[in-house]
Amino acid sequence: MSSDYSIVRGKHALVTGGARGIGEAIAKALAANGARVSVVSRNPAGVASQFTTATADVTNEAQLKAAFEACRKANGPIEILVSNSGVADSAPLTRTSLELFDRIISTNLTGTFLACRDAAQDMLKAKWGRILNVASMAGLHGAPYVSAYCASKHGVIGFTRAIAAEFAGMDTNITANTICPGYTETDMMQQAIDKIIKFTGATKEMARESLAAMNPEGRIATVDEVATASLDLICSDKNGVSLVIPGGAEA
Repeated sequence: MSSDYSIVRGKHALVTGGARGIGEAIAKALAANGARVSVVSRNPAGVASQFTTATADVTNEAQLKAAFEACRKANGPIEILVSNSGVADSAPLTRTSLELFDRIISTNLTGTFLACRDAAQDMLKAKWGRILNVASMAGLHGAPYVSAYCASKHGVIGFTRAIAAEFAGMDTNITANTICPGYTETDMMQQAIDKIIKFTGATKEMARESLAAMNPEGRIATVDEVATASLDLICSDKNGVSLVIPGGAEA
């Protein structure tokens, strides 16, 4: 894929869930290559001062709309969207409450839909845009104890492929893709390690090894390599692609 990132220079890139982890790394990578970056988060207090920030829960349509409008006032129409906001939790199917299932679906899938629908209005007017939705390897394969999370990320991939096909049928230069990280060095992965230790008695090293074994290449990904792969997708003409990290396989 392209290593020429000049396409993002001067563009307004909005990142949801950009206050930490993968979202923060992508926001920094976009800014380092000349994009004007807005970050929308429930808790944007710790976001770098170089970014425009707005507060919103992505499950709340009115909050998200107001946040996007605030970002437009600061940086202009949205040209690049990275929908990264997400939550993860685990439980056996029989102990997965409706509240838990709804919360994960609302954040990971409905939040992605709301963000894409709003940003797409600007892109369609400009006849140019890039949408990158952060999914997961859990959106490509099943895994025990995370049925709600798997359902949400499968939904994100299916939704993204649908809008990619929709844009492809129009006279526009808009693409929509997903990045599918495996276990990555983030707070979310640390939560998974803590649960493994709590419920199995494994050591921290054993827990890390078990998660790494589930990833391509048998290793934990870094947020920087996810950010680089994300920038590659944004700067390419690929459409409807799901890119697995680590490894870089397309699904």
